[in-house]
Amino acid sequence: MRFPGGRAKAFTLSYDDGVEQDIRFIEIMDKYALKGTFNLNSGITSPEGTKFPKGQIHRMLSASDVKKYYGKNGNEVATHGYTHPWLEKLTPAGVVYEIMKDREELENMFGRIVRGHAYPYGTYSDSVVDALRQCGIVYARTIKTTLSFDMPTDWLRLHPTCHHDDPKLFELIENFKAYKGDAPKLFYVWGHTYEFEQKDNWDRAEDMCKAISGCDDIWYATNMDIYEYTKAYESLVWAADMRRVHNPSAKNIWFKLNGKIYSIAPDETLVIK
Repeated sequence: MRFPGGRAKAFTLSYDDGVEQDIRFIEIMDKYALKGTFNLNSGITSPEGTKFPKGQIHRMLSASDVKKYYGKNGNEVATHGYTHPWLEKLTPAGVVYEIMKDREELENMFGRIVRGHAYPYGTYSDSVVDALRQCGIVYARTIKTTLSFDMPTDWLRLHPTCHHDDPKLFELIENFKAYKGDAPKLFYVWGHTYEFEQKDNWDRAEDMCKAISGCDDIWYATNMDIYEYTKAYESLVWAADMRRVHNPSAKNIWFKLNGKIYSIAPDETLVIK
């Protein structure tokens, strides 16, 4: 597989909770032409006009601000539980309610279909995963650090490369930029933007985005962009001799075969000579 434009590498960000500090981080993302996914709890937004006590770090946005700041610039919104519960402590019906209610609210707010998720507190169980699948969720991010760029094999247990505060972050960035191999690679960073204020290290946010940006051989995408593209690639239909391939998807797909990069349009059948 090759990502759009024939690239071998993709980078994405994932940030949780829908807090005020996301506004500043989105500005930084825009500055460096990055994209990502924001995981929101539509049931616990702040009342309009809320004045937070001095020193409060975790400041949830209001519903109007959620709609204002996340519905632009190509970023994705995903579920994080309607009320940010410990999903594995709920009944199956409770899990379904938390996910479907969050989906419904976000879909109505943004006028788009929401199919992504990040586990509140990073916790889950097999029964939670089964419930998410029944709710139409196609990927769900954990908080398990891999320090790896390998492509996901279980999208409902999607482990990120690292948290933005990981001591190896900038080493990972340099290693990722230097990668010239054949296998497709994904660099996935997650966190909470209130942590930049909590630790007084907004310079780290700026430095991270600057360091990873501007590379022609990296696709900067949302979580869902990467999921949907990967699934479209996997849907390619090959002839027995690998000399003919059909693309049944609605996406342009790139792949590398015998050292050459090909592009195949939606509904195209390509003969490889």
